[in-house]
Amino acid sequence: MALRPPRRLEAAALREYAVGLLGRRALSTGEVRRKLKDRAQDASDIEPLLHDLRELGFLNDERFAEHYAARRLSNEGFGAQRVLRDLQQRRVASPIAQEAVREAFAETDEVQLIEAYLQRRYRAKDLPAFLAEEKNLASAFRRLRTAGFTASNSIRVLRRFSQRAEELEDEPDAPTE
Repeated sequence: MALRPPRRLEAAALREYAVGLLGRRALSTGEVRRKLKDRAQDASDIEPLLHDLRELGFLNDERFAEHYAARRLSNEGFGAQRVLRDLQQRRVASPIAQEAVREAFAETDEVQLIEAYLQRRYRAKDLPAFLAEEKNLASAFRRLRTAGFTASNSIRVLRRFSQRAEELEDEPDAPTE
């Protein structure tokens, strides 16, 4: 069964669509722009509409990024690199995303975040016994890197649970993809 292309909307209907999008979920300006491009009958209607939404306070990437970073830190306990990567995927400008992440993580200790993350992820396991196996240790390290934690702090925490953590490759603390 083939999907129908979305119905193209004129300026007034496009405005209602945009307000409906923002009423359902917080979105960045880039996300709204992308969704509007898919539905706009005339592409020249998009930028004035985005300007109006910004003027009305419905779109604010700084506020969106601050709330998003704080929520990802407090609810999921992810690391700074993961939150930054997620914000960039949500089409937030890099400087805005970096500032929001820097502010959200200013008062946090990454080592404590890593310990809490490990306890949460492996709550049913005895961590020292579980991490004694090489494959489990490597898996935990990859999971920490994917969660946005630096390699050096990840290894530092894993050393507390396993003597084999010394064998992990100490790669530079670059963002993981």
